[in-house]
Amino acid sequence: MTAKISRFLAEQRPETPCLVVDLDVIAGNYGALRRFLPVAQVFYAVKANPAKEVISLLVGLGSCFDTASRPEIEQVLAAGATPDRISFGNTIKKQKDIAWAYEQGVRLFAFDSEAELQKLAQSAPGAKVFCRLLMTCEGAEWPLSRKFGCDAEMARDLLIKARTLGLEPYGVSFHVGSQQTRLDQWDIAVGKTAMLFTALNEAGIELKMINLGGGLPARYRDDIASVDDYASAIMNAMTKHFGNNLPLMIVEPGRSLVGDSGIIEAEVVLISKKSYDEDVRWVYLDIGKFGGLAETMDESIKYRLQAPGKGPTGPVVLAGPTCDSADILYEKFQYQMPLSLKVGDKVRILATGAYTTSYSAVNFNGFEPLKAYYV
Repeated sequence: MTAKISRFLAEQRPETPCLVVDLDVIAGNYGALRRFLPVAQVFYAVKANPAKEVISLLVGLGSCFDTASRPEIEQVLAAGATPDRISFGNTIKKQKDIAWAYEQGVRLFAFDSEAELQKLAQSAPGAKVFCRLLMTCEGAEWPLSRKFGCDAEMARDLLIKARTLGLEPYGVSFHVGSQQTRLDQWDIAVGKTAMLFTALNEAGIELKMINLGGGLPARYRDDIASVDDYASAIMNAMTKHFGNNLPLMIVEPGRSLVGDSGIIEAEVVLISKKSYDEDVRWVYLDIGKFGGLAETMDESIKYRLQAPGKGPTGPVVLAGPTCDSADILYEKFQYQMPLSLKVGDKVRILATGAYTTSYSAVNFNGFEPLKAYYV
């Protein structure tokens, strides 16, 4: 809780549920990443929080941008970023969107399959392309394995084919998983990437770029290493596997830049029990999975909570307000909340600046999308 957020909630008393983001926190996180990892270009993952206030701030700070769709590219361009600061990093793109992005001047594209490579060759001739490697994402609280990437043998063949199709085989990308808690995962991923660089060099292709993806964490319930520890782990992996001949490095932070900047204030709608003999209370908030807390799926991301009242606490199941049985936030991992908690109390959910507004449903059960304020 920053002073700016606290003051805003106290003075404005906005209707709940709402997200309040302190932009100074984002600027500070960006500055820290640039300070501890100065040799890498920062491409902010727009999907983490696409608010115009966030994008405009980062444009002014000099950030580049990892985009997943035409609307995200439009947002970034509208905020003043030039096309050379944009990567079309989604490996699943419509042909017409590739063509449109190319017309706007975007020249950096991701792929992980032959079909996507063919689309790029047709609609983005001569563009710089990078192939995404498949990763296991061990240690990540929000894994990104299987759907994205291909194995190293296929990546080698595809990058060779990219040259024959008139594209520039520019580099390799990977993602060790979002909210990655194990620093050794970058060493494993960079090692695999370095072997691919060598294999392609033997085929007469000199790759120029390694995209290290995201994975840097926000601070939820569990302790995490500091950003300088992550930066050191990344640089140690790079120098171990590439020596002094470092390629251009790109990082794609999202959660680590904006996660800690926001707080959701919610209201307790109902407190109940399922039987006379049960000690566990069910606490229903006016926000749930469909209102912006989708990352509680499988209880993957465990947010820190602030609830009013002191004294003894007891176990609770936390759930959202919708008429959907999937709208349960935490049941297996039982949170403790004050026994004095009552209907109408305000509960604050910390470190919710990332992947909340962007996951919020438009009108499920008639509930409005999550309101957000940027201070």
